[in-house]
Amino acid sequence: MKVNANQYIRAPKVRLIDQNGENIGIVPIEKALQIARDAELDLVEIAAGANPPVCKVLDLGKYLFEQNKKERQARKSQTKVEIKEIRLRPKTNEHHRGFKVRDARGWLENGMKVKVTIRFRGREVTYPEIALEDLREIAEDLRDVSTIEMAPSMEGRSMTLVLAPTKAPAKKAAPKEKGPAAEKAEQTEETPEKESEPEK
Repeated sequence: MKVNANQYIRAPKVRLIDQNGENIGIVPIEKALQIARDAELDLVEIAAGANPPVCKVLDLGKYLFEQNKKERQARKSQTKVEIKEIRLRPKTNEHHRGFKVRDARGWLENGMKVKVTIRFRGREVTYPEIALEDLREIAEDLRDVSTIEMAPSMEGRSMTLVLAPTKAPAKKAAPKEKGPAAEKAEQTEETPEKESEPEK
């Protein structure tokens, strides 16, 4: 993470916030640097896009550590969505297409995106409306588990459609631990009763 601090701040004036969080206002860069030195801290540019830039008096090492920590947490919280692909030809027979659509349904139900690609050969590319109709039918078949993220579009000699799942996959419930009473009851069920001996 690149941060401008101390002598690397190029602006002649900055809007300064001191180490206590107090807004000092717009001051020359020399004064801001002196205030940071007096506090034995750093002058850090925290909003370079502002006019003038906003700078704060703080501990640069601690600031960088906290920023890196926030970035790592943000990356962790981002859900990584896997994209699967099914490939077809214009007017693929219904039986074969049914298998492909079934695969796509399973992936969508598991929270994955699905890219549907129809490849053209030879003169097939001159009849894109056939592929477009196929893609519309597939989108309709999967409407209950997906939404269209990217409408059908031409990519070279292919037409593609991207479907996104409508909801996140349900998490499997963890098996409940059996208590002593439940285990004892199971053992009782499994143990056959002894036949009573006939009286003599």
